[in-house]
Amino acid sequence: MYAEGCPARIFLLAFLDCPSLLIRRAVLARPLEIQFVEVSFPAPHCRALDGSVSFLEQICAPFLVNAQNSDGGWGYHPREESRVEPASWALLALAGLPSAPELANIRDHACDWLVKNQQADGSWLAAPGFSQGGWVTPLACLALIEQGTAEESVARGTRWLLDAWPGEGNWLWRLRQRIFSRKNNVRQNIALRGWSWTQGTSSWVEPTSLALLALRYAIRENVSSPIVQRRELGQAMLLDRMCPGGGWNCGNPMVYGVGGQPFVGQTVWALLALGDSRDLAEVKQSLDWLEREYHSIKGPASLSLAHLCLRTYGRSPRPLEPDLEAMYGAIQFLGQVPAMAFAAIALSPARDWYCLSSEERR
Repeated sequence: MYAEGCPARIFLLAFLDCPSLLIRRAVLARPLEIQFVEVSFPAPHCRALDGSVSFLEQICAPFLVNAQNSDGGWGYHPREESRVEPASWALLALAGLPSAPELANIRDHACDWLVKNQQADGSWLAAPGFSQGGWVTPLACLALIEQGTAEESVARGTRWLLDAWPGEGNWLWRLRQRIFSRKNNVRQNIALRGWSWTQGTSSWVEPTSLALLALRYAIRENVSSPIVQRRELGQAMLLDRMCPGGGWNCGNPMVYGVGGQPFVGQTVWALLALGDSRDLAEVKQSLDWLEREYHSIKGPASLSLAHLCLRTYGRSPRPLEPDLEAMYGAIQFLGQVPAMAFAAIALSPARDWYCLSSEERR
């Protein structure tokens, strides 16, 4: 399905969750060639309940440490060119691990890479060669906030977020909507604007959710009217885009009178972004959908995110580690850095950036 301004990385992550063993075997015909080095942790925070080495310590942490490029960033796979998205997810994952000298150096190197690659206007590019910043900006801000460093870079990124508006608000968009309103086959309130994948395109669920998570920090430091109003507008946009029956997809809840099919990833990010509105019926309905869907999830990325979200909202999904071990044994997560980072985040103690409030921390 074509989505205006929607990057191809969505389809790459969806492919990782593909249940087809035939496809998996074809992709893994050439084994992954990753050389691991030993990383020692000073405390047993990564250990399993029985005292054995956990999946987080044995697989996730060494993979992420060894996948870091010499420039300090990460690619979508080991030894690929550094990009902001995988670098930010890896840094967020490492923030949840116990302190160790090796990890401190790795985190500092990653922060330096993010700061170095910030644009003059405060944004970050999704990929080298792009002419303008986009949806990865709030993700980079979250990664830097978790490290408690680069405050000026975070402030510049936040200002860019407040000034970044999707295309729905301009006069040409409104004129087109008025002319073709009777032929509009998509149920959306275009007055409710969030954030887009690329500047000047439509609002979409995932970039809006990430922006709201980043601005949650900004509002703690500066409760100004523009920040509050922008967050409220973004939250209203998410509620407007919810699929019938609960959950979210990329942002089309109803097309040609047919209800959209929700996806796990987008539902997770929307629910975490709506943590301030946890008592709403729409939130509870979407949590129920995610809880029902959890048992049929086949891929590690979606499973880790769903587990993280349900646990954050106080639901009790089945233990995550056994399922991840089985999936890793079958496909090694296809060597994807974001998927391994999601697993590490879900297996680590709760962090501020996605908790609904300080009370949810473990």
